[in-house]
Amino acid sequence: MSAHPSFPIHAFDPSDPVFRAHEGGKLAVTATKPLRDRRDLSLLYTPGVADVSRAIAADPSLAARYTARRNTVAVVTDGTAVLGLGDIGPLAAMPVMEGKAVLFKHFADVDAVPVCMESGTVDELVDAIARIAPTYGGINLEDISAPRCFEIERRLQERLDIPVFHDDQHGTAIVVLAGLVNAARVVGRPLASLRVVISGAGAAGVAVARLLSRAGIGDIVVCDSRGIISPRRSDLAEHKHRLAATTNPRGLTGSLADALVGADVFIGVSGGSVPEADIARMAPGSVIFALANPDPEVHPSVASRYAAVVATGRSDFPNQINNVLAFPGIFRGALDTGVPQVTEAMKVAAAHAIADLVEEPTAEEIVPSVFDERCAPAVAAAVAGLA
Repeated sequence: MSAHPSFPIHAFDPSDPVFRAHEGGKLAVTATKPLRDRRDLSLLYTPGVADVSRAIAADPSLAARYTARRNTVAVVTDGTAVLGLGDIGPLAAMPVMEGKAVLFKHFADVDAVPVCMESGTVDELVDAIARIAPTYGGINLEDISAPRCFEIERRLQERLDIPVFHDDQHGTAIVVLAGLVNAARVVGRPLASLRVVISGAGAAGVAVARLLSRAGIGDIVVCDSRGIISPRRSDLAEHKHRLAATTNPRGLTGSLADALVGADVFIGVSGGSVPEADIARMAPGSVIFALANPDPEVHPSVASRYAAVVATGRSDFPNQINNVLAFPGIFRGALDTGVPQVTEAMKVAAAHAIADLVEEPTAEEIVPSVFDERCAPAVAAAVAGLA
């Protein structure tokens, strides 16, 4: 069992509306064919089912038509990096994964199954996920700690012929890019001209840096808890060595405060707190995406004193950067077209599809509402267009 972190434990109260909403779980299995009599039984189960199984054994591609596989995604976690909670283990992660499955179904009619497994080595997790993959049309990796998540995703993508998508990385990056596209319009700046500082070099930070670069932004500086990531540092993990080689074109060194001097954009995906004095050193008309939940790196009331556009990960402030704008449509498009992988070009196209839903961006609206029914179809169409 994974070690549990030290975080505040609220008293268990079964009368609390939160606990009542989760009682009995949030998912159920529903049959799509009626079972009314012996004839139905003989068709849906024995002996009729044997004919379908024989046909699939002879031609595995028939599984997409005669089973639920094509519309089913496994939401896989080991509970080692659950948002806001940390390493809480697979059992405590189950309510989060159930919630993710509810979002898949509600927004894109994708059937998602929580698969919460004991943690292990990269080899063990890759092998375990690969062994269950034949019954799914896609794998959504969730809340797996960095840097293990990078290697797990890469190896699964090489091994499997279905989409493997780590939402903590790519869902976040897609919605950040969508928001930044429209924020650039609000402040009247070309996207490619922006000087961007990213606080956080974990799963989300790495993916955001990579996708922003793919979208044409050349001046990106990434900071971790020890400051600016640059080739001069001798304490870098492997994934940070790659960041050092592909970001920070001006060769900056020092702290996050040093990186923020004259910066146009701050993107926080690390938690912690950024002093107001550091934010004040950013360029006029700046953009601040403080995405840590529940406590943003910069409180919106502080950020708005200096920035022209402010976004958070919270639902009680404008411009919520929420992955639900991306992942349901990503998988809807991938499942419908049968693509084996979600490419970088598809992610960029998905971001622009999200951004385009806001016809006239303002400082208070740079991304659509999470309940905008156009979003998942638009993202799915963007993915399908590049399939």
